[in-house]
Amino acid sequence: MKKQAVAATPAYKNRNLPAEKRVRDLLKRMSLEEKTAQMMCVWQDKNTKLLDAAGNFDPAKAKASFKKGHGIGQVGRPSDAGAPATEPWRGKTARGMAELTNAIQKFFIENSRLGIPVFFHEECLHGHAAHEGTSFPQPIGLGATFNPNLVEKLYTMTAEETRARGAHQALTPVVDVARDPRWGRVEETYGEDPYLVSRLGIAAVRGFQGDAKFQNKTRVIATLKHFAAHGQPESGMNCAPVNVSERVLRETFLFTFKEAIQKAGAISVMASYNEIDGVPSHASTWLLRDVLRKEWAFKGFVVSDYYSIWELNHRPDTHGHFVAADKAEAGALSVKAGVNIEFPEPDCYLHLVELVRKRVLKESQLDELIAPMLLWKFKMGLFDDPYVDPNVAAKVVGSEVNRKLALQAARETITLLKNDGNLAPLNLNKYKTIAVIGPNANRSLLGGYSGAPKHDVTVLEGIKAKVGNRATIIYSEGCKITRSGSWQQDEVLESDPAEDRKQIAEAFELAKKADVIVLAIGGNEQTSREAWNLKHMGDRTSLNLIGRQDELVAAMLATGKPVIVLLFNGRPLSINQVAKNVPTIFECWYLGQECGHAVADVLFGDFNPGGKLPITIPRSAGHLPAFYNYKPSARRGYLFADVTPLFPFGYGLSYTTFGFKNVRLKHKKIRANGSTQVLVEVTNTGKRAGTEIVQMYIRDLVSSVTRPIKELKGFQKIELRPGETKTVILEITPESLAFYDINTKYVVEPGEFEVMVGNSSRDDDLQKVVLTVTK
Repeated sequence: MKKQAVAATPAYKNRNLPAEKRVRDLLKRMSLEEKTAQMMCVWQDKNTKLLDAAGNFDPAKAKASFKKGHGIGQVGRPSDAGAPATEPWRGKTARGMAELTNAIQKFFIENSRLGIPVFFHEECLHGHAAHEGTSFPQPIGLGATFNPNLVEKLYTMTAEETRARGAHQALTPVVDVARDPRWGRVEETYGEDPYLVSRLGIAAVRGFQGDAKFQNKTRVIATLKHFAAHGQPESGMNCAPVNVSERVLRETFLFTFKEAIQKAGAISVMASYNEIDGVPSHASTWLLRDVLRKEWAFKGFVVSDYYSIWELNHRPDTHGHFVAADKAEAGALSVKAGVNIEFPEPDCYLHLVELVRKRVLKESQLDELIAPMLLWKFKMGLFDDPYVDPNVAAKVVGSEVNRKLALQAARETITLLKNDGNLAPLNLNKYKTIAVIGPNANRSLLGGYSGAPKHDVTVLEGIKAKVGNRATIIYSEGCKITRSGSWQQDEVLESDPAEDRKQIAEAFELAKKADVIVLAIGGNEQTSREAWNLKHMGDRTSLNLIGRQDELVAAMLATGKPVIVLLFNGRPLSINQVAKNVPTIFECWYLGQECGHAVADVLFGDFNPGGKLPITIPRSAGHLPAFYNYKPSARRGYLFADVTPLFPFGYGLSYTTFGFKNVRLKHKKIRANGSTQVLVEVTNTGKRAGTEIVQMYIRDLVSSVTRPIKELKGFQKIELRPGETKTVILEITPESLAFYDINTKYVVEPGEFEVMVGNSSRDDDLQKVVLTVTK
């Protein structure tokens, strides 16, 4: 009797083989249709293809929608399952999402011919944007911390929360350099300086990915976005063309991506909506192949921004680039450029099978793009251990430990801009009635791409909790910024002037009863946001306070009571009257779920503020561009206006004072390939413990092409007790001095370099020494 032959286990299912070998074996077995399926994603389509009306997995729907067994590459944002499209934060709890991702994953593994698992991606801009996810400050606020170690911890926390729920890829961090405050997405960035953005971008990637071994289901793939130059669009308008030279492009905008890829190993990159030199990023072979893959040796995968491949043709609800005649040609352009997967729905890449069969594309071109995505599915263990434990998700997400970290981040974000007469911190022995006034005083202030955290503390709630029965707290809204509405809502309604002035009068009468006024103003989630279509605007032509807020400020000052302003906003605001007349001003940006507690800790002196501005605050939109690292022929002056900013990059005060002395170089002369150090002694000259951020700027005094008047090239955050002195050492390497010369070669040119050290980018705050570089 003959023995029946036992089928050999396919090599791609052998967990003992190297991931690369498993990929090669799997690719050989895949049909053309199965390959193209890996280049597609479902997001809102999951509601009709995978889920029932309650947002739970529907096996019958899934089998009908994916009956051919080809599978799918990714499923977008399972966290929003069951929620209205306008309120995605009302989706699945941590446990519910873990159960859902397990069910969807099980379906695709068991109901596709080759059992290829899916990736789930999520938004994680400042914490997982989901129901119960821990929310910390917006990236512009994290920029103010100048603290890469803190940023790494925050995104390590977010990675753990997100992975525990079943997701694998975070569409974060944003390493755009924000050079136009009119742009509504400033809050998503770490600021205007490429060095600062790169250091925090590196930290975020390390937080998300760790060592990229993905062995314990606590890390996720990081996605750098938006590649490239999204942060200086024409007219400050989202998605508009970017008009910069290749030298500026490389030194300012590409630099942050290059650093995060080469120094932190970022696995994924998202192409940007905009065009550069007439070529949209999703069709740019130069950007995605020549620079990203050939020059930088990037081995990961590129994802499209949502619907942006379609925009190579024409997307009627927003815009088109008209470099493709139809969706099929748009898909072909993106494949040739090197976009591995189309987000968020199957659209232009639905034509890939047809394009290969018509020989517009080669199947080998698809293989090249599919392979790295499969590789990371193997490396993340999805072929061997694809499921998560809902009990772990319920325990980890929104934990008290994570809440404490979010609070620390919020405290470190708060930036003191002015404190005449040392009004802050408030002494509760002196101020027995405190008026908390303003449209942002009792409002959730999370900013864009937010979820619904377990805790969300307003300014008023935080102050009441801190003060207890030690003082009386009285409250008035004062006026409105906009008439209700959320970040998701398309239409933004301006407040009613008559109603505002009625509220201002009421607030005035109330505030007269107080000993001190805490005034929370600025913007909200509707006034600075991503403008994603023609009905959903977020960019502005003015940086002034919206509505009647200046009138509210004037009314509060007219009471004769001391006034403290708390600014909450997603972009720098031209607060000219506030800066001139209000004695104490804090820039808070958006502080996350612990907002009220952090504000109260700072306001009453339990935490000494130490934030620094990651972006310049200009006097008006007419002063733009206002970034500090400008060229020598810029900023010559204006008729009837001061050319300087209201508050410069790197600026921020403390409840104590610091002295800088004995700035010196370890070696005053080095070779072009050499290194040295700059040293400075920093002393806490006040009466409170505090933190200071020591900043190093460098200028090449004579060069083959024009160079900025100063560029941040190093910083260090230190803590000092009263009277304590520390010697701070900052490294100067060839990388600190190099630039793209007259021949567009990245070199260090011999000559003299001015090295500036201090606590802001303002000349008056810097001490200078000269470094000589020889051949």
